[in-house]
Amino acid sequence: MTSQSPTPLYVAIVDDDPAIRLSLGRALRMENYDVEMFEDATSALRAIQLRVPDAIVLDLQLPDLDGVEVCRRIRRAGDATPILMLTARDAVNDRVEGLDAGADDYLVKPFDLAELLARLRALLRRKGFSESGETLLRFEDLTLNPQTREVYRSERRIELTRIEFDLLELLLNHPRQVLTRDQILDLVWGYTFDSGTNSLAVYIGYLRRKLEEGGEARLVQTIRGVGYALRTS
Repeated sequence: MTSQSPTPLYVAIVDDDPAIRLSLGRALRMENYDVEMFEDATSALRAIQLRVPDAIVLDLQLPDLDGVEVCRRIRRAGDATPILMLTARDAVNDRVEGLDAGADDYLVKPFDLAELLARLRALLRRKGFSESGETLLRFEDLTLNPQTREVYRSERRIELTRIEFDLLELLLNHPRQVLTRDQILDLVWGYTFDSGTNSLAVYIGYLRRKLEEGGEARLVQTIRGVGYALRTS
């Protein structure tokens, strides 16, 4: 059987500067994104209704509507697509207005292309996608990619052993749900351990240390007398 490649993530670029559109479009396509470019807000809003992007790179100053109004219209329509706003303005009030209107991040021109790509990847991870189009498992600031077996706590990458990864993947597949000790042993190890073993508690300890190494809050909670759950404190 031939495996299918992941569908590229679709990014809409809305900017009236042809040089910026061309540069961004070329860079994003080299990163394997599916890209569509718009020079004004009207055409972009019309296209977004027909095909919702996975992310939008939006200029603040457009010839017909400004980026703030575009953000407002997108959010009023119930669309939660991540929006990275670009602007030549560096005033705090402009940044606040854009973020209040619904933008997820803000980058001032002239910008470094590598920084824009990194911010775009971060927005997509928060939404639950990797840049290759693979579906991620997410809870709070914790992200796990089942295909590449990569784990992040916010922007911090975490290296896990096979058992630690499988244990975390199980918890992420059942967020907030209490899993009994026997359920976890059976699903992660494939069989039920001797009732006297403390292997699960040991691996939970390993996993917690790695997840909380950067001073982050505990997410793997002990439910006394029952098992464990992925929850906030």
